[in-house]
Amino acid sequence: MATASDLRWHGVAALLVVTCTSVLVWFGNGLNPWWPLLWGAPLPVLLFAARSSWGGTALVAAASWFIGSLDMWHYFQVLHAPPFVWAIIYSLATGVFTGAVLLFRALLRQGAWVSAWLAFPAAYVSGEYMASLLTSGGTAGSLAYTQLDFLPFLQLASITGPAGLSFLLLLFSATIAISLHLSRKEPAVARRILGGGLGIIVLALIFGALRLAGPTSHQRIKVGLIASDEPANVDVADVGAATGQLLRDYAREAEKLAARGAKIIVLPEKLGVTVDPDTAGDDTLLQALVDRTGVTIVVGLIHVSPTAKHNQARVYAPRTPVLSYDKQHMLPPFESKFEPGTALTLLSVASGTQGVTICKDMDFTSLPRCYGQAGAGMLLVPAWDFNLDRWGHGHIAVMRGVEDGFSVVRAAKQGYLTVSDDRGRILGEIRSDAAPFTTLLTKVPTGHHATVYLWLGDWFAWLAMAIFLSTCARVFWGRSAAAQ
Repeated sequence: MATASDLRWHGVAALLVVTCTSVLVWFGNGLNPWWPLLWGAPLPVLLFAARSSWGGTALVAAASWFIGSLDMWHYFQVLHAPPFVWAIIYSLATGVFTGAVLLFRALLRQGAWVSAWLAFPAAYVSGEYMASLLTSGGTAGSLAYTQLDFLPFLQLASITGPAGLSFLLLLFSATIAISLHLSRKEPAVARRILGGGLGIIVLALIFGALRLAGPTSHQRIKVGLIASDEPANVDVADVGAATGQLLRDYAREAEKLAARGAKIIVLPEKLGVTVDPDTAGDDTLLQALVDRTGVTIVVGLIHVSPTAKHNQARVYAPRTPVLSYDKQHMLPPFESKFEPGTALTLLSVASGTQGVTICKDMDFTSLPRCYGQAGAGMLLVPAWDFNLDRWGHGHIAVMRGVEDGFSVVRAAKQGYLTVSDDRGRILGEIRSDAAPFTTLLTKVPTGHHATVYLWLGDWFAWLAMAIFLSTCARVFWGRSAAAQ
């Protein structure tokens, strides 16, 4: 029977674990993560789980993850989301983490060392993947995005997509926890698991280093990006004069970039409102500019037709009919009034094939992969962020380029003007808050590179789900055998 002293020390240990993990999650996850921290964030909880009761483990795991997630509370206030929305999202994430820890503990208690080692990351990745399929947020909450600055590791996305990064990230903590747990009673097993876990991660990093050192497209073109965060220019809801004047102001900036050699210029999302039949007048302004300068311009507008409203990107190319792309993934509730699009928009020019998406579309893996399968060497992305998430949300698009083999040109209001290549390297970036206009001009590779992820899609996520289900079955069989 545990003494009062034992219970006291157990409580102190639980408090230390919750404090340590929640701090690591707070600073290692979220909108501005410091990527090394999340590698070790689950480790204190897993070590505690190996020696604690079922109830104590559940309480410590849940408290650690939930408290660490509180750093996102302010962001949801900025989005004007009701508090219960944050509570539901992070309660579910906490539940997934807690369930993964409990599965790890159950297998550890049964002596199923390898199953426990794989079960923890597989369970969490399975929950993460199902959330990406079933919620409006897509992959936005994935732990993989904490590693966007860790370029050698980021290259794994070209094989596995986000699931592989999240899996190895969590596998590291499971490897260390089991190795320490077995170091005295099963040293040989501990060494094998340590060698296996670290070996897999080292191989992933070697692959990443080689991919970063490999050749990229030699064909490059100059692209320009423009944004204005002037208060009067951020949310232009007025039809007619306000939108028309702003388009003329942007057109003057675009002409300057064209004179400096820009071949493609990307403007932000929802720059203004255009209503049929007056849309033809706005089109005439920009079409005259591109015909005169030879530049291609992509501009985000709210397009109101007699039958629907669309969050639209309109594409103006020299002596070519205007193309349009309708955003497919909306941000609720702000964009619930818009009709989602269903089609790709591709430009075939001398420099290669380019695709067009809008902001939140890049939070999902399937749509950009369709562009990769169509051979796009560059995605042009009008966007609109919320200042606070300029890094956290603005850089999600970078991973899509790594996964599917194209460069990304993303121009956001209240965010960054960002250009990245198919290895996730930032080729140019600047905050959009310079007055009255922020501009960026840089050279971008235009060639498309095929990837394993492009061919096989979410194969690794399904593999993780298979591992998760098999380890759950292992727990059930182990208990059944023990009962007999």
